[in-house]
Parts: sequence; structure tokens; C-alpha cells
Amino acid sequence: MSPMLMLGAALLFAATTLALSVVGVVTSERRGVARSVAAIAALDSAPDVLRAEIEQPFAERVLGPLGDRLVGLGRRLARADTGTKIQHRLDIAGNPPAWDVSRIMGLKVLGLGVFGLLGFLYLLGTNMPFYRVAIATGIAASIGYVLPNILLTNAGQKREKLMRNSLPDALDLLTVSVEAGLGFDAAVGRVAKNTNGPLSQEFARLLQEMQIGVGRADAMRAVAARTSLPDLKSFCLAMVQADTLGIPIGRVLRVQSGEMRTKRRQRAEEKAQQVPVRIMIPLVLFILPALFIIILGPAGIQMVETFSQQ
Repeated sequence: MSPMLMLGAALLFAATTLALSVVGVVTSERRGVARSVAAIAALDSAPDVLRAEIEQPFAERVLGPLGDRLVGLGRRLARADTGTKIQHRLDIAGNPPAWDVSRIMGLKVLGLGVFGLLGFLYLLGTNMPFYRVAIATGIAASIGYVLPNILLTNAGQKREKLMRNSLPDALDLLTVSVEAGLGFDAAVGRVAKNTNGPLSQEFARLLQEMQIGVGRADAMRAVAARTSLPDLKSFCLAMVQADTLGIPIGRVLRVQSGEMRTKRRQRAEEKAQQVPVRIMIPLVLFILPALFIIILGPAGIQMVETFSQQ
């Protein structure tokens, strides 16, 4: 066969392939357009309820019902008082915007399934016996179940640490405001306005509750119930007793502010006394061995060379 004939056959084959490709692309585009038009027509002719459901975002159509199922399963797995305990922890943590009891319940079940499944799949590829795999999977699932509680407790501890550090200064400002002639409600409002942090939020909520008609004693009891900080509980109890017995508030605030400053100084002294004990472990394990190597290392090398020459 001549080279020109082979070249012509190759060009003919290439042209045929290109033509078929173009026809296929055009046909697929027409089919895609037809399917899109059919979908739009079906959506227009669908009932209003179905159309509203289809137009909802993916999170509301799929993730929302899935989350509701997880919450229901979590409530069935948990004890009856679990919701109350979680709500108390949420109050201690300041009720973060995206956290509520239902979401914590769902996250607990989700962590149980995800950690258990990942742990089982990971351990299944090892040479461990099956009973050990089952035990390790149960431990991983348990960690996933309690992980939201750990995170919530950690958030509450950080918040209460900030409240404990700022409480003496807030009580000093409250005492000065009351002794200057302001009422207790106005003094609380000044503290909430002129301070920052979680303690300012608690005082703002206290003021709002008193403004909507809640009694001062009940509002103070509610503040004490929303926290596990002993200093704040002691302050609320003292204010309730002062309101019940008719003791002047300025005198009670003066005593409370002095006591809070004393406690803060004692905590600082306690932490300062713990420094030598805490620094002992890195000193013995890391600093002293390095010093011994630097000081005694050259002497050891010289001794080895001396004894090797003899």
C-alpha cells in the first residue's frame, strides 16, 4: 500500500472520529438542556408544599431531620436528669450562642457513632484479637460520647476563671457606687457598663431580671444557681441575707470587697509557692543532665584517652 493511500485513510478516520465526537457533544448538550427544561417544568407543576420543601437549603432538608433523629436517640440513651445537668453546665459556660441541650445531645450520639466506627475500622486492620478490638472500640465510643461534656466543662472553667479574677474589682466599683449615693440597681448597671467579660454579662442579666419585676433576692439566687464559683455564691448569699434582714448594703459590699481582695492575694501567694515544686521536674529531667554533660563531659573524654594510652 502506498504512503499516500495510508495517509488518506488516516485522515479519513480522523475526520470521521471528529465528526462523531461533535455530533455526540451536541446531542449530549441537547439532552442535558432537555432534562433541565423538564426538571424546571416538573418543579413548576409540583404542589406548593413539595416546591417549598425542594427549595429549602440542604442543611434544612437533610441535616435538620438527621439532627432531630440524633437528638431523639440521645434522649433515649441518656438518663432522665441528663438534660437538667447539661443545662446547668450551659449556664456555667455562659450559654454559648450555638449550644443548647438538644445540640449537645445530638453531638454526644454523633461522637459515639463516629469515634466507635473509626476506632473499629482502625483496629480491624491490626493483628489484635477480636475481644480486644471490641473493648478498644467501646472505649473509643465512650470517649466520643463524653467529649461534648468535656468541652462544655472546659468552657465553663475558663469562664469562671475570668469571673474569679475580675470579681474583686467589680465589687470595689459596686461598693464605691453605692457609697456615692447610687441605688443598688443603678450601681449594678454601672458595673455592667464599665466592665468587660463574663462577670459583666452576669451583672447585666441580673439588672435585666430586676427591671422586669423579679425580686432582688430571687435574682441574686438565680445568679448563684447559674455558677459554681464559690466567691460569687458567697457574694450572692450575703446580698440575699442583707436584703432579708435589712442590713445596709454599703457595709455588706465593703466587707465582701475586702474579703475578695484578700482571697485574690492568697491565691497569688499560693501559686507563687507552687513554682519551686513545679519547676523541680524539668530541672531534674532536662537541665541538670545537660549541665552534667557540659561540665563532666570533657573530663570524661580526657580520662578515657588517658587510660587508653596506658
